[in-house]
Amino acid sequence: MTTVYDHTKDRPLRHPEKAHRPDTPLQRKPEWIRVKAPNGAGYVQTREIVRAHGLHTVCEEAGCPNIGECWDKAHATFMIMGHTCTRACSFCNVKTGLPGSLDPHEPGHVAEAVEKLKLAHVVITSVDRDDLDDGGAGHFAATIRAIRERSPATTIEILTPDFLRKPGAVERVMESPPDVFNHNLETVPRLYLSIRPGARYYVSLRLLARVKEINPSAFTKSGLMVGLGETREEIMQVMDDLRAAEVDFLTIGQYLQPTRKHAAVDRFWTPDEFKGLEAIARAKGFLMVSASPLTRSSYHAGEDFERLRAARAATLSAVP
Repeated sequence: MTTVYDHTKDRPLRHPEKAHRPDTPLQRKPEWIRVKAPNGAGYVQTREIVRAHGLHTVCEEAGCPNIGECWDKAHATFMIMGHTCTRACSFCNVKTGLPGSLDPHEPGHVAEAVEKLKLAHVVITSVDRDDLDDGGAGHFAATIRAIRERSPATTIEILTPDFLRKPGAVERVMESPPDVFNHNLETVPRLYLSIRPGARYYVSLRLLARVKEINPSAFTKSGLMVGLGETREEIMQVMDDLRAAEVDFLTIGQYLQPTRKHAAVDRFWTPDEFKGLEAIARAKGFLMVSASPLTRSSYHAGEDFERLRAARAATLSAVP
């Protein structure tokens, strides 16, 4: 006789706000979306360092398809301020709920891990922390300072929340300026209420524009997902809005549905369509564009940052 214990009954739901939603269909991924399962020695070493320092990564929490490739090269995107988000975006697989208090030692732990991984370029992101007075801006600044202290040669890219209704937050972050300030618009304005209901499109645009006002030489970056029902014309309008905010770098990738409780994939854009979007974005004046089915904000971030710097240098040298 076998006794089976169900340990899932008392386990808290990862997405309690989505539990009673009707299931959405899961489409079979096309061949150009397939990736290899992570199993390399570099992947294992990166995972061990992340675990040893008690850190979270968006690679794991968001179920990134590129985790095997990136971690095998010791490229991890650290997610600070815990693993629980105060928002409930319908595309995102990060846990939703009431977060715990901030760990004052986390900036130091991140800096230690960056040093041990010998990272030339690091990406730091976070959950949304609407519960904090500054939205976590001070924690971002502390993490940047800690990394600069231990690894002064490492370039730092941050991917921040929108700091909605947190006056002075972006100014606080920019007191310890990163090398790249990234904030993703994620989707077109028409879809915000269903895809990113806790955010406001023009607040996100204003955040990116404000970074340039504070430091006109700062590199800014933003990302979009496609496959949620947007049109090509709507994407082109978002590109125009981003260029009006003087954003330098645009990433565009395919939305992949985490579970049946998340927003459904409307369609899979083909590699040729991504090439077309990249060509349009470059023609609109972005210094750097990365557009492919598997592109994510931090995918190949280090290499792309070098290209971004080179593109600006070339532009400046061409000015008489």
